[in-house]
Amino acid sequence: MLFDFTTLPTKDRYKLITATVVPRPIAWVVTQDAAGVLNAAPFSFFNAVSSDPPILALSIGGATGAELNKDTLANIQATGQFTLCLVPEDALDAMNVTAINLPPEVDELAEAGLDTLPSSKVAPPRIARSPVAFECETHQLIPLGGNTLVLGRILALHVRDDCVLDAARHHVDTPRLGLVGRMHGGGWYLRTTDRVEVPRIPLPDWLARKQL
Repeated sequence: MLFDFTTLPTKDRYKLITATVVPRPIAWVVTQDAAGVLNAAPFSFFNAVSSDPPILALSIGGATGAELNKDTLANIQATGQFTLCLVPEDALDAMNVTAINLPPEVDELAEAGLDTLPSSKVAPPRIARSPVAFECETHQLIPLGGNTLVLGRILALHVRDDCVLDAARHHVDTPRLGLVGRMHGGGWYLRTTDRVEVPRIPLPDWLARKQL
């Protein structure tokens, strides 16, 4: 079946993209406005795009949730800072509460019963229940029509102590993080407990195989 994206309306393109580009990591973004009012919202149009400089990419907007997203974007535009937390399975219900389209003056973190911890380099705090949190400053904002692509430069990374295997070698116990990913539809998510290891093949090994 061919879907011609040059003729489809935005809502249908959105449905097809989110149904097929899976699983997607979830950016649980904490921002604050100039008065210090906190905002938290989850986004799944998100990923790491560079290590030098260290950049995370977050797309804000889309066919749904425009009202939900506008506070996050407005705060980033105003302050240039945010924390980006990853979502563990035991915080999935709380994350879902922060996705409710609450009025701007309402603190989503308080509504979800979430505690925060202070950041070290930016003003917005991080979510205490998240095992991974990135402190970011705005690197670039790129208009994409109905979306804005936020490129955030990582200033600091917090990993929960029990998820660090060897701090000196920067080895993280990734399975222990217990993170979830976004799937299709309005409410489907994925655990990261079903894994398969496929080791990289060195070029000499590959060439040797071809000669057999």
